[in-house]
Amino acid sequence: MTLGPAPRRDGRFLNPDGSRGGQSFRNLVRMIREGGGTPWPARIENTPYPRPEPGPGEVAITNIGHATFLIRTPEVTLLTDPIWSARCSPVGWAGPRRVRDPGLAWDALPKIDAVLLSHAHYDHMDRPTLRRLHRRDAPFIATGLGNRARLARWGIPGATELDWGQSTTLPGGAVATFTPARHFAARTPFDHSRSLWGGFALELPGGFRLCFVGDTAWGSHLSVIGETLGPFDAALIPIGAYEPHWFMQAVHITPEQAVEAQQALRARTAIAMHHGVFKLTQEAIDEPVLRLQKSKKSADFRNPDVGETLLLRRGT
Repeated sequence: MTLGPAPRRDGRFLNPDGSRGGQSFRNLVRMIREGGGTPWPARIENTPYPRPEPGPGEVAITNIGHATFLIRTPEVTLLTDPIWSARCSPVGWAGPRRVRDPGLAWDALPKIDAVLLSHAHYDHMDRPTLRRLHRRDAPFIATGLGNRARLARWGIPGATELDWGQSTTLPGGAVATFTPARHFAARTPFDHSRSLWGGFALELPGGFRLCFVGDTAWGSHLSVIGETLGPFDAALIPIGAYEPHWFMQAVHITPEQAVEAQQALRARTAIAMHHGVFKLTQEAIDEPVLRLQKSKKSADFRNPDVGETLLLRRGT
């Protein structure tokens, strides 16, 4: 397996192994009939945290919530999959509602130089947030193939599209390479896998290497990323939204697989994401973290609280 290009069939993208992304409609109906699983609390208040400024050679990584992270060096400020909306849904009155506010208020958000969009699902590509960002900062946007026209229709022109394995230079001299994932992308019943999904391998100013995995199920593509673009100083790895496993294993990894993903990616430090904000699946809100704590053993796999900032340095 190589980093790319992404395979296609009949105008739709496929997974790195050539399989169709996602699950069948029949399995979707079966999963819905199983119910919502363990209830979540309606609301969790955030703890205030200081937000240290990165010095020379440092990278500050702030957990905004879900897959949204603020990544800052003295040279560049980035956002991954930004969502400040109350729901990740095509409508504002229904769909998964966040139980925790974003870890940084909108008015406190610094100027954003670039946005990294992993794929088109509503919890990762949030139109209201992206439009606000464009009006305020007009940041550089890097994303997968098939998303540029969609963003332009939203009034956000000029996005840079990438195939798996392709790279682009971001403001401040950072380099982003789009990496494969085992997942899918869709916003309607009619555009399944018409746009490409993935993650990003970043080389930041000063040489710090960071991998933002995006959404993915387990697969050998993780080792390919590690062998080809690693080792990484840090990797943002999802640990939530995995139950029922018979259904979600096609698109997401478990906490135990997240620990294996850290090893496959050759990441010195792992940072947990994609849990504890939007109830997307059946597991309890605290289950991903509890399972991560049991499985990580001696691995440096961190779980920053919403709003908390990790200050990292290359090689330490």
